Amino acid sequence: MNREVHILGSRGVPAAHSGFEYLAEHLALYLVARGWKVTVYCQIPGAGDIYEDEWRGVHRVNIPITHAGALGTIFFDWKATLISVKRPGTMLTLGYNTAIFGLLYRLRGIRNVINMDGIEWRRGKWGPAARAWFYLNDWLGCWLGNRLVADHPEIKRHLVTRVGADKIAMIPYGADALQQPDTHPLERFKLTPGSYYILIARPVPENSILEIVTAFSRLQTDTRLVVLGDYARENSYQCRVLDAAGPNVLFPGAIFDTTTVGALRYHARLYIHGHTVGGTNPSLVEALAAGSAVLAHDNRFNRWVAGEDALYFRGSDDCETIMRQLLHDDVQIEKMSRASAARHRERFQWPEILQQYESLL
Repeated sequence: MNREVHILGSRGVPAAHSGFEYLAEHLALYLVARGWKVTVYCQIPGAGDIYEDEWRGVHRVNIPITHAGALGTIFFDWKATLISVKRPGTMLTLGYNTAIFGLLYRLRGIRNVINMDGIEWRRGKWGPAARAWFYLNDWLGCWLGNRLVADHPEIKRHLVTRVGADKIAMIPYGADALQQPDTHPLERFKLTPGSYYILIARPVPENSILEIVTAFSRLQTDTRLVVLGDYARENSYQCRVLDAAGPNVLFPGAIFDTTTVGALRYHARLYIHGHTVGGTNPSLVEALAAGSAVLAHDNRFNRWVAGEDALYFRGSDDCETIMRQLLHDDVQIEKMSRASAARHRERFQWPEILQQYESLL
């Protein structure tokens, strides 16, 4: 059996930012422990030569990139493809945004497994050119990948419109259960456990942040809403969110320290998830792993992940109604919290998920 794999498409390991990074880290360490040779391609900000090193038994190819944003990601993916195509093993590509580069693997007869992520071209933040690029690569990923991973049943249904179902494996994200983290990280924000709601999302329209902040600000309550993420008045949408916020909405910025984020999530009274598009969202899975009571936007993606014991909203009015109800309903909050923990144990634990990836590879 070929037990060598190259993991591409994330910023690399150790994980610091995204769901794909945490998947890459957990899977790489799991496979190394199982006797695989694992190479992870890492995007390094700045200039310099490509260099290789080891991290906890994982071989890393570190690729400096001077460009930021989407353009930098394209350059990184291209350089990683040019290096990996010359090396033996199976490719695991996380995301389809540059799936066109997978043509090189096809021409060389190299197996490439692609995690197809969400339906990126449907996101409202992209302009026509970006949407066309993502739409093209969505199709190309389906055709060029030897096997596809869908992280959600609805993503699999989408992919089946392009390729046969036997080509697609449905494997969601995982998360580690949180066990009573220290409350010390809350002190810098002057928060006490159970005294606040929390929202963790990129500040873009499809995550319903304006609707949630508007709804909460109508409550006129001593409870606080903590909104993680970078907000700037130079961005028109983010400016509208800031203007809609009442005095009890706290914007502490983007926080990537996992201990701090975990504590904020675990000790919140309610986790609010406004994502309207995408598959299995890592932040929502992490809320389940924290045993958070969940209020989520009502769509087929969130309902499968959070389950029927979470509560759901369509717009600002019913979001406000539910948040107001939950301000003092401790029984309902406890019921939702237990349901979240049970849903995590049922479907989103790492050992089962990593074993599915290994079997596929």
